[in-house]
Amino acid sequence: MTSFEADGQRLFVGGAWVEPEGGHYPVTDPATEETVGGAPEASREQALAACAAAREAFGPWSRTAPEERAAVLGRAADIIRGQLEPYASLAQAETGATTGTARGMQVGVGAARFRRYARVESAEWAIPPQINEAGPMGRAGVMGAVAVRQPVGVVACITSYNNPWANPAGKIAPALAMGNTVVVKPAPQDPLSVYRMAEALEAAGVPRGVVNVVSGQAVAVGEAVVESPDVDMVSFTGSTAVGQRIAEVCGREMKRQLMELGGKGAAVVFDDADVASAVSGIGTTFSFYSGQICTAPTRVLAQRGVYDRLVEQLAAYAGRLPVGDPRRPGTVVGPVISAAHRDRVESYVELGRKEGAVVLASAGRLPDSGFYIGPTVLADCTNDMRVAREEIFGPVVTVIPFDEEEEGIALANDSDYGLIDYVWSGDVARAFRVARRLRAGGVGINTVGRNMEAPFGGFKKSGVGRDVGSYALHAYSEVQAIVWPG
Repeated sequence: MTSFEADGQRLFVGGAWVEPEGGHYPVTDPATEETVGGAPEASREQALAACAAAREAFGPWSRTAPEERAAVLGRAADIIRGQLEPYASLAQAETGATTGTARGMQVGVGAARFRRYARVESAEWAIPPQINEAGPMGRAGVMGAVAVRQPVGVVACITSYNNPWANPAGKIAPALAMGNTVVVKPAPQDPLSVYRMAEALEAAGVPRGVVNVVSGQAVAVGEAVVESPDVDMVSFTGSTAVGQRIAEVCGREMKRQLMELGGKGAAVVFDDADVASAVSGIGTTFSFYSGQICTAPTRVLAQRGVYDRLVEQLAAYAGRLPVGDPRRPGTVVGPVISAAHRDRVESYVELGRKEGAVVLASAGRLPDSGFYIGPTVLADCTNDMRVAREEIFGPVVTVIPFDEEEEGIALANDSDYGLIDYVWSGDVARAFRVARRLRAGGVGINTVGRNMEAPFGGFKKSGVGRDVGSYALHAYSEVQAIVWPG
């Protein structure tokens, strides 16, 4: 099946391609508003069947040698790489991403994640057991002990729309490497790419039932997967509101969970910072993928000495960003995912105006069709404004002034979110001092770059747990203690 032969797409359950009982629904190209293809609508019963298939496959897969599991992941990475262009074309059509983003950050990163967990050192046995020194234990005398890692079981992977390749791959690859089986519920806006991923894994030799994919617009599909007694863990990326509802189910059933939720990243820019560098980093990131990334520094806190200069330069930067057809060379900002989301983002810009913010920067004439929004800077904000507190998930950034270091730290931490924050300062000692006091899962110092081996996850309402790199192997496993007479 090639990229655009997506009408009549089937579910992937128990190693078979199954006709959806709910029929198909259209997937729309955000750039043109044209239909890309038909996505399958699973029934609740089919979602539960996928979970049952994963449960049946878990025992054999978990007992497969880690080297064999790694080999499957490696072959999948090669297949995805070999289909980079058609896969990227489909991802672009589903998401409205620019050509470079679709090729690199979506399909390219997806392939790289399979490759990363195919490396020998990613295998379960390569996580060194924690040897505990022999010691007295009651009447049993001296006991030896070792802590090893075991797979959790069946993992429900519920993925976000903003990256239909990197996000699912970041869940599936480490979960499979550790010996788990998975049921993937992709975002309803762009599920077709995830079915291509399933095809690649099938061709790579993944056994029947180890990977299952069920899509649908109906909330009942995701609810069935989360609530299934066959599911041991839920790995979710998406909004905090949905994550909270999933966490309630996990809490009742004592299911393990990994939650990567919303963000409202603070970028604390001090008087001694390189303003041009800060503007470039903030401008590049808050506009990337039309602002639909949770790691964006969308709440800029600028010290008074640089505030006016930063606002002026950031507005100028935003105003120069090319907005339009993501397939056109040079385009930086394409559309957002849907008309409803465009309307939501635009409503926040108008809300900011009503709250007293100064609205700066606007793109030229936007295309007549497609869901486009020009990058927008909201200046003279205060931290109690809704635009400064709520995740907008679009190309909109708020700028708030502060005076002293303590005030900047307090403002940064005065948020429901805590995913990724940023610090810009010419004083490296101060930058590290401030970073240690920020209540965020990650902090960038004079950079918006990420180390893909560093742990990723949030504080507060930005999530639960850590993944990426070796931390993902820990996230998708349990610690088991084995003891014996010393």
